[in-house]
Amino acid sequence: MESYQPEYDKNGVLSDTFWKTPQRAIPGRPCQRVGQSEVMSGSSYQQFQASVNDAWDLGDDDIISGIAETRISKAISQTVALNVINSHRNSSKNVNKSDVKGEIDNVKPQNEVVSAKKNDVRKVGGGSGVSAGPMRPYPGRPRPVRLSALTSREESNESKLERFQQLQENAVIDLNELKHLSWSGIPVKARAITWRLLAGYLPANTERRAETLQRKRADYKHLVRQYYDAERDDDTYRQIHIDIPRMSPLVALFQQITVQVMFERILYIWAIRHPASGYVQGINDLVTPFFMVFLQEAAPGEELDNYPLDKLTEEQRDVIEADSFWCLSKFLDSIQDNYIFAQLGIQYKVNQLKELIKRIDKPLHEHLQSHGVDYLQFSFRWMNNLLTREIPLACSIRLWDTYLAESDGFATFQLYVCAAFLLHWRERLLLERDFQGLMILLQNVPTQNWTDSNISMLVAEAYKLKFAFADAPNHLHSGKSDR
Repeated sequence: MESYQPEYDKNGVLSDTFWKTPQRAIPGRPCQRVGQSEVMSGSSYQQFQASVNDAWDLGDDDIISGIAETRISKAISQTVALNVINSHRNSSKNVNKSDVKGEIDNVKPQNEVVSAKKNDVRKVGGGSGVSAGPMRPYPGRPRPVRLSALTSREESNESKLERFQQLQENAVIDLNELKHLSWSGIPVKARAITWRLLAGYLPANTERRAETLQRKRADYKHLVRQYYDAERDDDTYRQIHIDIPRMSPLVALFQQITVQVMFERILYIWAIRHPASGYVQGINDLVTPFFMVFLQEAAPGEELDNYPLDKLTEEQRDVIEADSFWCLSKFLDSIQDNYIFAQLGIQYKVNQLKELIKRIDKPLHEHLQSHGVDYLQFSFRWMNNLLTREIPLACSIRLWDTYLAESDGFATFQLYVCAAFLLHWRERLLLERDFQGLMILLQNVPTQNWTDSNISMLVAEAYKLKFAFADAPNHLHSGKSDR
């Protein structure tokens, strides 16, 4: 066995050239793996740096500053190495003993040196004796791979699904805990019931759920007979009837007559029951996420883009339609001022977005203003449709996981989502040098390849912005001259 002997100058003081002088084996310092017949020359710092350029971080000097001051006794290092090998042998009783012996014999010289280094670093860290406990992750030391890092995405989703199922099996569901769990995304199998709960459509008390669903679905059928099947308001129905075929023209599902009639009923009844706003273009897009989630529940594992809805029973279609209506109604309650006359709520939020970007990124704000781009020209649709026309439908559903989980209502949070969405395209916007180029980009942002991970990043950035301005709301109420 070979132990490390630090180099001393002629005065018996350790050399102060830790990084410059070739060192053969400093505890905690990574080195190239070499065969038994190879010799590490280490003739230059450049060679060493090239071999470990991915192992060091800034600030590591402070962590290992005391390592070079420790001298290792050869006798102690031998004892420690044997203890480590014996401990390993005892913990591997189920492994073939001959195989273990052969492996130990083959790697014994290297393991002894490594074990001595580990014990030495453990002492530097403040430990005493030869402990087999966890060690601090010093630079260059390989860290144990956590099981979560090896778990596939499907298995991770299964683990999260189990947490949802356990929570939903409680006699009374803790909605705050459910929101916390849902904020980062909801597994597909748990999404439908979770959305009903977060929207306030389904009661938290499990004993009341079946009765509530039965009653509310019956109430919706009564509303259909009362308003849709009877004499209709011509102006409202005509506008809805025109808008529905335009909805998602590239998705075959929404071109089916059965689906379009279901949407007509949902939107017409909602408009009649909310006379202060009535039907406003864009509300039809807000039905889509609910409809898709409840359809996915009725047809699990199916490709929904062109799924023939007539394959479902009438009862299944009635459930999808009624639940979509009630969840939409609950969802829009907090933002109904967005759809009243002149849509003052949206105009107010557009001005807030303008003030927010002016403070967060003044160069971008001035770039838009200098080229005559008004925030109302692009962000009105973002606010009105909650970004459903800017991102793929699957991404909208993931985004709504977070919207529904926002404890204080998503209306305020959506402002920060729009700000983060605008800032995401900052570099590309700054490259545009005219009004036309800017508007083409802002109204047709290239999100066709976005996935759930993009939405997770977007809501994370939005949360950072919200957190930064949570205690300074007056930042969003200044600049009256701009309104």
